[in-house]
Amino acid sequence: MGNVGTIDRIIRIIIGVALIAWSLSAGNLWWIAGAIIVATGVFKFCGLYKVLGINTCGKSSTS
Repeated sequence: MGNVGTIDRIIRIIIGVALIAWSLSAGNLWWIAGAIIVATGVFKFCGLYKVLGINTCGKSSTS
């Protein structure tokens, strides 16, 4: 059902966590973007990928 593959998920989670950590230490609101990036990795779904027709899972979404 998801459209985010394993490598893509790992990268998203790492970048999202790093962005959250940096944002909280810097005192800005970029943690919100980090949380969204982490969520797309955890839930294996990216709305932007859906709109653009991108699927990094490696399996067909029509099966």
